[in-house]
Amino acid sequence: MKKVAETTYNKICAMNDIPHNAGVCALVDGKQIALFRIGDKNELYAISNYDPFSKANVISRGIVGTMGEIPKVVSPIYKQQFNLTNGQCIDNPKVSIPTYPIREQGGAIYVSAIENC
Repeated sequence: MKKVAETTYNKICAMNDIPHNAGVCALVDGKQIALFRIGDKNELYAISNYDPFSKANVISRGIVGTMGEIPKVVSPIYKQQFNLTNGQCIDNPKVSIPTYPIREQGGAIYVSAIENC
């Protein structure tokens, strides 16, 4: 039987350090990860900060919104839209960026640098 590695979470910041409907960037185990807190329910998303189209670490500065029920972020450079739940580029389905496990506990935000599958 194959042993599954346990996910290690890193404490990043307080929930209130992430503005509503906006993003911040955190360096987690050497990876730039964009963190977002969206909506009245404080839904949390963690996605790579690297925009593969502009080749710049700018996703955390993107504009957040929804496309129907899909939460998204729009890259501030060339305006590609990325699904925050799975990293898929909405404009070009052949492109995606990694997403990461994120959780809130006791008012603090914890993120893992291990990509979601």
